[in-house]
Amino acid sequence: MSTPVSFEFFPPNTPVGVEKLKTVVQELGALKPQYFSVTYGAGGSTRDKTLSAVMDIAGAGFDAAPHLSCVGSTRENIAEILATYRERGIRRVVALRGDLPSGTATAGEFRYASELVSFIRQFERDGQGKAWHIEVAAYPETHPQQRYAARDLQHFADKMRAGADGAITQFFFNADAYFHFVDEARKLGVTQPIVPGIMPFHNYGRIAQFAQRDGIEIPRWVQMKMEGFMDDAASIRAFGLDVVTRLCERLVAGGAPGIHFYTLNQSPLTLEICKRLGLGAKA
Repeated sequence: MSTPVSFEFFPPNTPVGVEKLKTVVQELGALKPQYFSVTYGAGGSTRDKTLSAVMDIAGAGFDAAPHLSCVGSTRENIAEILATYRERGIRRVVALRGDLPSGTATAGEFRYASELVSFIRQFERDGQGKAWHIEVAAYPETHPQQRYAARDLQHFADKMRAGADGAITQFFFNADAYFHFVDEARKLGVTQPIVPGIMPFHNYGRIAQFAQRDGIEIPRWVQMKMEGFMDDAASIRAFGLDVVTRLCERLVAGGAPGIHFYTLNQSPLTLEICKRLGLGAKA
């Protein structure tokens, strides 16, 4: 049986982007993913666009999972968002703490993602319908705003105990970091699936910026090779595909319960990696 896959998008800002994403959904949908997730801007800045993208995905016949951020949110508006999704038949969410938007002084009524997960579960107990499937975030190389790995791991365990069904990791390029994180989480009693998040090298410079911002290690030998290619786009693409394919091979061989791809609303690299690995193959 093939390893399950899922794919993440961001909500498009233009009509052209909206149409492009519909095409990408169909292309990646051929792999029969578990679901497509859609990000949510800081402080809910893309709320309506996230909803629109989620409904387009659901309308195309796929399971969609909107991100839901507690930063800058109140219980009232989170309940309103959940009610909207419930009415549209959406039952899967990715619950995150999120980042404060620029110029915002308050984090809102929820301090941690574990509180958001608990609230969603309380929302169900208050008679609001079928249970949600809740994914949360995990950080194999430790959250960039957390100084101590042990404390970060404890926060993760708290989210899982609060009622999360599974977790998706931040992207990484070090398989050992993922396996160590999973082992440590299991020691704290976490039993739910922890799915590795994978970022293909869509654009090396952009990915390197993301990695530096979020404290993610790109192996030095990979950096040196990428930088050595200069403007040789074909070599960068080929090498990047090989690096990420080998990473996924090791993760799957080591028992990863699935692979979640950060697509940046593009399909070619993700399709090629999945083809090489036989991921998402038709049943």
